[in-house]
Amino acid sequence: MQVLVIIPTYNEIENIEQIISAVLQQNEEIEVLIVDDSSPDGTAQVVQELQKDEKRVHLIIRKEKKGLGRAYITGFKFALDMGYEYIFEMDADFSHDPADINKLLSAAQDCDLVIGSRYVKGINVINWPLSRLILSWGASFYVQMITRMRVKDPTGGFKCFHRRVLEAIHFDEILSDGYSFQVEMNYRTWCKGFKITEIPIIFTDRRVGQSKMSKRIIREAIYMVWKLRFMHIQGKI
Repeated sequence: MQVLVIIPTYNEIENIEQIISAVLQQNEEIEVLIVDDSSPDGTAQVVQELQKDEKRVHLIIRKEKKGLGRAYITGFKFALDMGYEYIFEMDADFSHDPADINKLLSAAQDCDLVIGSRYVKGINVINWPLSRLILSWGASFYVQMITRMRVKDPTGGFKCFHRRVLEAIHFDEILSDGYSFQVEMNYRTWCKGFKITEIPIIFTDRRVGQSKMSKRIIREAIYMVWKLRFMHIQGKI
């Protein structure tokens, strides 16, 4: 069983060493791929130092900041080329608890996509202001209503794909780049008939650093959900 945890980074020097260590401690079969967008704070340089003593750490440095979706696609291609069977998406800021990795991995033995869900059993979010919580929960409800996809947390970014899912998705057809990328990957997986399950997690707002959320990302997500739905109706997904 080959497991790869993909972590995109941009200016995560305060978190990167600790998150890599925490992930690797969960399972000896786990490897980590950092996809760094040439962080000016030196994130990639810290990873390169770690690589000297840890063969399970991999690094791809992109020349410029190109967005979350493209970072994950870069990681997916690496994972498929290198033969990994289970491929995770995970944030660098400890909002996703590394201790939940094995729980998602266990569920992935019987599913094609496992989502670490904030909303499958109530609302499990810590340290968010009420306005951010309402926005996130409302976005999830919005996606469910438009796409009819039965996923309680379609915007979540902590998940595990079996490689057969990624092999079935044409990356050059992916439309999204921001957080709507998460919705699109879930939706394309669902449209192809793969089995999706949600595992409850507790999401904790980042310990240090700044959120990458922006108004542009929110606008893209609102528009993209409708576009994906119409494409599915037209048989293009």
